Amino acid sequence: ASLETYYSGLMFTGYLKDVAKPVLLGGRYDQLLKSQDMNQSGMGFAIYLDEAFLSERQTASLAIENEYLKIALPKGRMAQKVIEIFEKSDLCAKDTLKDNRQLIFTDEEHKLQFYLVKPSDVAIYVEHGVADIGVVGKDVLMESQPDVLELLDLNFGKCVLAIAGFKDFKQDFNRPLKVATKYANQTRDYFASIGQAVELIALHGSIEVAPLLGLSDVIVDIVETGRTLKENHLEVLKVIAHSSARLVANQAAYRFKQVQMNEVIKKVAQQL
Repeated sequence: ASLETYYSGLMFTGYLKDVAKPVLLGGRYDQLLKSQDMNQSGMGFAIYLDEAFLSERQTASLAIENEYLKIALPKGRMAQKVIEIFEKSDLCAKDTLKDNRQLIFTDEEHKLQFYLVKPSDVAIYVEHGVADIGVVGKDVLMESQPDVLELLDLNFGKCVLAIAGFKDFKQDFNRPLKVATKYANQTRDYFASIGQAVELIALHGSIEVAPLLGLSDVIVDIVETGRTLKENHLEVLKVIAHSSARLVANQAAYRFKQVQMNEVIKKVAQQL
């Protein structure tokens, strides 16, 4: 059973500094006892010893790293946009991202470390505590549902997750709809909500080609300007969700670096 069905009423989550995941979970479980005909209250906790008792070497190493606020950024234009905002907010030094192939940059003055990673991987680095905060598209958050805190809508990188196909497309509920996409979870959830059976076809590039070659009836993909769709004689048939860049944080790191992170949120928000 999930924690929500096991526990009733008050729930607790415990964190340790430099440990990415919760080390304690628990709370009241009155309903569980009542289901066993026990007329009393109960409370209990689970402690994850492997996470709680790190070796001295690991702890010392993490303590050194913890001096820095570690930030995961998606490679490309979005990373440059974030750095520009940080520079304008006096959160980092000028020319922090050097024009080379480095993927890790350190700002010693402001005690910041920036990691350039694949856009779809940012939330993974944050969830596992390698990065304290990160910038990731809302579409990625909705699709993968990582265990991170969403702190701020950055109001750039705006796009929509949409169903696209030929203009004369007619939906048929009497057969499974063939849908090409890399957003399987959101696609499945949307079509389930309208009672449409689907056959999902996983593609990760040039998805617009799928309807042209008869591989799929429609596609579900991120649309920014719609130019690529138009050039391939396709159009948006239905918008499923809206997306923009979001600032997210690791659950544990936020509790121990809250002052630093709130300062970042405050100054970044002033630039939006």
